[in-house]
Amino acid sequence: MVLLAAGMGKRLQPVTRDLPKCMTPLHGRPLVHWQMAAARRAGLSEFTLVGGYRADRLAGLGAPVLVNPDYETTNMVESLWCARERLEEDVLVSYSDILCSPGLLSAAAGAAHDISVAVDMRWRAYWEQRFPDPLSDAESLSLEPDGRIRSIGQKVKDLDGIEAQFIGLIALSRRGARTLLDRYEAERGSADRDGRRMFMTDLLQGAVSDGVAVHAVPFPGGWLEVDSLSDLELGRRLTRPQEDMLEVLR
Repeated sequence: MVLLAAGMGKRLQPVTRDLPKCMTPLHGRPLVHWQMAAARRAGLSEFTLVGGYRADRLAGLGAPVLVNPDYETTNMVESLWCARERLEEDVLVSYSDILCSPGLLSAAAGAAHDISVAVDMRWRAYWEQRFPDPLSDAESLSLEPDGRIRSIGQKVKDLDGIEAQFIGLIALSRRGARTLLDRYEAERGSADRDGRRMFMTDLLQGAVSDGVAVHAVPFPGGWLEVDSLSDLELGRRLTRPQEDMLEVLR
């Protein structure tokens, strides 16, 4: 499992003033600790962290730490690029500000396609809890009848056409990883745009637009994101510590 953990967490300050975002404490343990614990419960045993801001604070998590030195001017895809040598076999790639149930992680890791994207089909009620105006954050996600993604990560004018939301979790085969990395490498060196600022959904949408099969793995909740102080408070209410892991109550 590769965890992308370079972010500063500006919307979580002052909690993250001296911590990377993934180390935000929830029920006494860092977010990334809980995500790794759930992954272990799901049968995953090998982890790589890609740090950036205060990457030194990741040293005690028991996993190798790679560093995105340009974390201040790049996004998740550059962190994924920094871990490219870890993508030579099937891998689960996770944002590190999310918490997932073991069942969700197990199902995502077992997806049969080259590029499999975890999506929340019951996203709307959760977004209504998180945002006064869900439209301010929600992005497009529409599906073909066979489960392939038609559109992802685009701004929308209303909520009605949104079928799900991307949760920040992708399962990749070696071939799927190479497909995405090759696309990013071409954009990364482009003279007419700063491809290194690319968002993950931009990379996925570009692949979809070029005919690459990107499949959705749908879930009815079973995860949380902690991107702001209000998310953190909501996360306290929607989780419950259980032995060595955190139960997600949605």
